[in-house]
Amino acid sequence: MFLLIFLLQRKLKVKLVVVSILLIQRIQISYRGDFLYKGEEVNLIATTTFGLESLVKDEVKEIGYQLTNVENGRVEFTGDLSAVARANIWLRCAERVLLKLGEFYATDFDELYDKTRLLPWSQWLPENAKFPVTGKSVKSTLHSVPSCQSIVKKAIVDNMKEKYHKQWFPEDGPEYPIQVALMKDRVTLTIDSSGVGLHKRGYRELSTAAPLQETLAAAMIKLSRWDEDRVLIDPFCGSGTIVIEAAMMAKNMAPGLMREFAAEEWPIIPDQIWQRAREEAGELVKKKCNPRMIMGTDIDGNVAGIARYHADKAGLAEIIHFQQKPFSEFSTNRKYGYIITNPPYGERLNEKKEVRKLCNEMGKIFLGLDTWSFYILTSYDDFEKEFGKKASKRRKLYNGGIECQYYQYYGPWPPAN
Repeated sequence: MFLLIFLLQRKLKVKLVVVSILLIQRIQISYRGDFLYKGEEVNLIATTTFGLESLVKDEVKEIGYQLTNVENGRVEFTGDLSAVARANIWLRCAERVLLKLGEFYATDFDELYDKTRLLPWSQWLPENAKFPVTGKSVKSTLHSVPSCQSIVKKAIVDNMKEKYHKQWFPEDGPEYPIQVALMKDRVTLTIDSSGVGLHKRGYRELSTAAPLQETLAAAMIKLSRWDEDRVLIDPFCGSGTIVIEAAMMAKNMAPGLMREFAAEEWPIIPDQIWQRAREEAGELVKKKCNPRMIMGTDIDGNVAGIARYHADKAGLAEIIHFQQKPFSEFSTNRKYGYIITNPPYGERLNEKKEVRKLCNEMGKIFLGLDTWSFYILTSYDDFEKEFGKKASKRRKLYNGGIECQYYQYYGPWPPAN
C-alpha cells in the first residue's frame, strides 16, 4: 500500500526544469556516462566476514589492484573489467566480489528513487537482464527493507525504459543480483559478480557435520604464516577443508579456478577476459610441489573418506595424507611443525562437558611438542584454562555466525641451515 501511494504521488508531481537541475546538482554521486567504452576503471567491493578485512586487503594488493577504502566487512578497490574475473578467481578469504554502481545518502524515498535512477544501470544491464533486488538497513531512517527494494527496482526499470524505449522487460536473460545496503543513511548499490559465495570452491561436494567454510580455513592458514617447508597436521580434519586449502596454497592454485561465476554470463565482459584470467591462473600453478607433509586425521572413517574424496576432486590427493585415527592416539616425532585445527565444540550442556575434556587432552598432548606451533579455532570460552597455557595471541573470528576465538601458540623457528 505504501509503495502504491508513493508511486501515485510521483505521478501527480509537477517538476519544473529548474527544480530538476538543482536536484541533480545536489546529488553527490560518481557517474561517468561512457566509462565502460573508454576502458576506464570500475569500483569493486570484496566483502568479508568480520575480522578478515586485513587479509583480504593484502590479497587485493597481491593481485595488483589499488585499494580505495577498507571498512568492517568490505574492502574497496579499483580495476578494469579484467579485475572482476581475476578477483573472483584469486581471492581466498573474501566472500563475494561486488560491482559498486553508486553510493549516496538518502533519508526519504524520493531521494532514494532519484539518486538510484541516475546511476548507469543500462550500461551494465541488457534489456533481458534478470535483476532481483535484495537489501539490508542498519541504523537508517529508511528502515523498511521491502520498501527500499521495491523503490530501487522501480528506479532501475525507469532508467532502462529511457535507454531501451520499452515499457516491459522479460527478465529471462543473465542474472545481475542487485543489493541495496543502507548504513546510517548511506546507501550503497552493488551488483554481485560472484553469484554463489566464493567459499564454494567446487571441490567440496559431500557434507559433514558443522563444516568449516573454505574462506575461513584459508584465513586460518594465512594468519598462521605456515609455508610448505613446515609439517602441517589437522587432527580433527572433518571434510578436509583446512589441509586442502593449505595444499592449494602450496601449489599456488587459485581458489576459483574450478568454478563459474555470475558475471561470466554478462555480455559487457568479453569471454576473452575470463579465458585469459583462467589461463593466467593455470600457468601459475606449480607443476612440481613437494610440501614437507600435509596430513589430516579424524576418528570417523567415513569422514576421512569424504576428505580423501574432496582432495581428489581438487586434484591434490597426491600431496595430502589422510588417516582414520582418534585424537587420543595422536603422536609425532617430527619437529617444528604446525597444528591448525577447528576441533568440535558443543553448545549444549552435555556437549560442553565433552569439549572441556577434549581441550584438556589437547593441552596434555600438544604442550609436550615443545618445537611446534598451534592454531586452534573454538567457541569454548574456557579454552586457555583447560588447555593449560595462555595463547601467544588470540583473534575474534566468526564461523557460520558463531563467535569464536582463534588461539595462536607460537613455537620457535627451526635453526638456520
